[in-house]
Amino acid sequence: MISGCISFLRRYNSSEPSTEALDAAKSISKIMLSSPKVVLDTALDQSGIRVSPEIVEDVLEKFKNAGTLAFCFFKWTEKQQNYEHSVRAYHSMIESLAKIRQYQIMWDLVNAMRTKRMLNVETFCIIMRKYARVQKVEEAVYTFNVMQKYGVTQNLAAFNGLLSALCKSKNVRKAQEIFDCMKDRFIPDSKTYSILLEGWGKDPNLPRAREIFREMVDTGCNPDIVTYGIMVDVLCKAGRVDEALGIVKSMDSTVCQPTSFIYSVLVHTYGVENRIEDAVDTFLEMEKNGIQADVAMYNALIGAFCKANKFKNVYRVLKDMNSKGVAPNSRTCNIILNGLIGRGETDEAYRVFRRMIKLCEADADTYTMMIKMFCQGGELEKAFKVWKYMKLKRFIPSMHTFSVLINGLCDKGIVSDSCVLLEDMIEKGIRPSGETFGKLRKLLIKEGREDVLKFLQEKMNLLVKEPLCD
Repeated sequence: MISGCISFLRRYNSSEPSTEALDAAKSISKIMLSSPKVVLDTALDQSGIRVSPEIVEDVLEKFKNAGTLAFCFFKWTEKQQNYEHSVRAYHSMIESLAKIRQYQIMWDLVNAMRTKRMLNVETFCIIMRKYARVQKVEEAVYTFNVMQKYGVTQNLAAFNGLLSALCKSKNVRKAQEIFDCMKDRFIPDSKTYSILLEGWGKDPNLPRAREIFREMVDTGCNPDIVTYGIMVDVLCKAGRVDEALGIVKSMDSTVCQPTSFIYSVLVHTYGVENRIEDAVDTFLEMEKNGIQADVAMYNALIGAFCKANKFKNVYRVLKDMNSKGVAPNSRTCNIILNGLIGRGETDEAYRVFRRMIKLCEADADTYTMMIKMFCQGGELEKAFKVWKYMKLKRFIPSMHTFSVLINGLCDKGIVSDSCVLLEDMIEKGIRPSGETFGKLRKLLIKEGREDVLKFLQEKMNLLVKEPLCD
């Protein structure tokens, strides 16, 4: 059944020949994964690799979930002759440091950028997003307020960045308060209102979302395609899909024609509500209106068929994608895998996974999903097989991926492997969640291994206190 969809996936995912920069980045990644932190500088020096901004940016992106290793590499590159960090490299490193809450070092990099006159609005928007994501709301606001001191003008883009950071972290009320105080200083545009509209939609508070939409229109700020898309999404999430459809039909195609994304929101919602006929009809209506489906639309349709347990239709959709020249992505495959796992068809899911990883670039969700499936099924050997393949591909696991495997081992009472993974996690600068460490802690106490528990606890404490690199 899956052979047909797999064959056409191959045509769209043939890998391009590696560039010299990519080869160098892969070599560096291998060294970083295999060398202890204390000898990493020496190992990199002995490699003889000369870095370029492109190589550094690629490696930092690869190690974005391993802030400690990323920073060690970042500092090593500064010693190479004729190399200067790009703005993108600084931004990547700032994001990685924020993830592991190394805020002082993060601000040290900001100061370095100021010295080199490299700071821009995006630098501060990144920091605001990272603070807001961990509910450091006051710090996010502080970041906005100190921009001027760093020689960067507070403009509408920065204002929108602050509001967006707050709204995406479910602090829409704080965002609204700031908006009401400062909207005379920064004249709101369609993006400003769209940010607040989306924030109230996620709250969820449909009356306030409607109020923002009305204010936008009343102030003479015309909704754009993004605004309409958000309003459709807000209504759909509030269970008002038919009202959302009415908005789509009322849109003036000559001024603001509905996009494939807007239709995909409708299709996704119909799928969630098990209205598969409406999902298909909406898809066909979109095509009738001359709008070509993109991968997001196809993913929504595939999701709807998966929800309805109509997997024959899923593979028909894949064939349609093939005929229309739309390449599937990792999300496409993840939706199918999730659907199969949900039906308990773990063997089929594993077969799809094994074929997919030869054709598509798997993402963190893919690996986490499969490891969790095997852990829950008690097939730890297969879970480790996926884990080892992931590391072979130089893919840095996220905190969630580590946690899934450690939790699975703890559930089976396998303490030694759990400790090894937790230590590896800490070495990469990733702090385990309280739930994961708590599970392992109980097991260690039960087995009388307080010495190991103390060792791991000290390593966790050092993750915040010790210098990231020697």
